[in-house]
Amino acid sequence: MSGVGERERVPAALLRDLVALTKPSIVRMCAITTAGGAWLAPGFDWLPALMGVVGASLSVASASAFNMIWERHSDPLMARTRNRPLAAKRISTQAAMLVASALGLLSLVVLALGTNLLTAGLALLAIVGYVLVYTPLKYRTPLALFIGAIPGAMPPLLGWTAITGSIDAGGLALFLILLVWQMPHFIAITLFRKAEFESAGIRCVPVVRGDTNAKIQAVAWAAGLIPVSLLPTVFGVTGVFYGVIAGLLGVAFFAGSVRGFAAASGPRWARNLFIGSLVYLPALIFAMAVDVFLF
Repeated sequence: MSGVGERERVPAALLRDLVALTKPSIVRMCAITTAGGAWLAPGFDWLPALMGVVGASLSVASASAFNMIWERHSDPLMARTRNRPLAAKRISTQAAMLVASALGLLSLVVLALGTNLLTAGLALLAIVGYVLVYTPLKYRTPLALFIGAIPGAMPPLLGWTAITGSIDAGGLALFLILLVWQMPHFIAITLFRKAEFESAGIRCVPVVRGDTNAKIQAVAWAAGLIPVSLLPTVFGVTGVFYGVIAGLLGVAFFAGSVRGFAAASGPRWARNLFIGSLVYLPALIFAMAVDVFLF
């Protein structure tokens, strides 16, 4: 009986590792933001919206798997990544490459056939930018954070273009919100995990420029997020309800970033800012959805 139990556990463990290879928390956030972009787009249609969410999620899963392949030697040096499937050597590089390639190809097929070629092209650009540009640059320059935020901000634009087939002001506004949001979000991570990033050779802002510079950048980006988050209302995508909620959320997030300059601030503040960013984005998307649905 124990032998049967062992054989049953092996496929389950492998499946868990294959799922972990795609960074499911990031894929989940991608699905939410892609769905938000599709919901806000004029001429919303369920079928291309669904295909957009599925295709975008597959593209992010593919990019995440390729990223783990690239970072399989540095991931063991950080506590938060040392148990990843490749870092812990539970999956071979060849198997991971096969999975990443299959997911990427499937995402492009789904988007090309289920939405349009523009959306498929943007997804391909995001995969290439994240894997071949952002990932290697992490070990060379702190500018990689901004460069990586560009493909990272693509999901809501993919949702928008899946419906409209075009890049216009509304879709770009959603893209800019996610791009700017990522900056204080990731700066917060690098602040409370600075030692780990330094040991892994990642040239993040706190390691290269110091904590004070990183805090200044976090505050600047959080301040910039306030007017950027109002762009959907400015462009007529959303109404006053969303504008008010976005303004309040932005001010609260900015206030949280400013607390980093308090005398007692430290890793706990950075962790709280990171958690606050995870609350901010879904709340913003929810306000958008409510605004469009009710008003």
